Amino acid sequence: MRALRSTHAAYRSRWQRHWDRMAPAYDHRMGVLERALFADTREWIGSRASGRVLEVGVGTGLNLAHYPPDAAVTGIDISPAMLAIARKRAADLGRDVELRTGSAEALDFDIAGLNTGRFDTVVCTFSLCAVPDHRRAVAEMARVLRPGGWLLLADHVVATNPAVRAAQCVVEWFSVPLHGEHFRRRPYELVVAAGLEVRERDRFALGALERLAARKPRPEAGAR
Repeated sequence: MRALRSTHAAYRSRWQRHWDRMAPAYDHRMGVLERALFADTREWIGSRASGRVLEVGVGTGLNLAHYPPDAAVTGIDISPAMLAIARKRAADLGRDVELRTGSAEALDFDIAGLNTGRFDTVVCTFSLCAVPDHRRAVAEMARVLRPGGWLLLADHVVATNPAVRAAQCVVEWFSVPLHGEHFRRRPYELVVAAGLEVRERDRFALGALERLAARKPRPEAGAR
């Protein structure tokens, strides 16, 4: 167990350094991809968020402008350099946002003794692809979500087009060891396995991009 924790810490430190280095150029890189591929995805996500919102992998805060004015937003990210940019963006927008370093695989939001989650909405956009244990991350997002709350995800996923799938496979030979970035994951399946009800799901860009909205069921009447 001690060796496992040591290995996890080493990977975490490596990816933190990577995203710290990426931070200055991140907005430009994402801007190119959004104009070419992502369409209105950030607006789509923001329009469905409400109440107490947790954004996992908040990065430089590109979603902050799209949340409702009355949303209480908490954002976590592995990279302090990314969070520094997000804090400046929040200040420029006049938003009071709680931003902290943290791991998607171990969300630090426990409520002792209560069988409920803390957040009304949990958001993760274009970040789950770079989380080493994405299964654990989805389970954690479901855990901190209150019954009746919404999980909103957007990311690149395994494409429906065979040629694009082949290209994704080739790209992963380099992207996974160098950047920890996966292109052929299936978050939809993990969301369903976590017991959430997918109410909206949109695939585009030859099936290589997906966004979904899933609801955490409320306990049945009389259930303990």
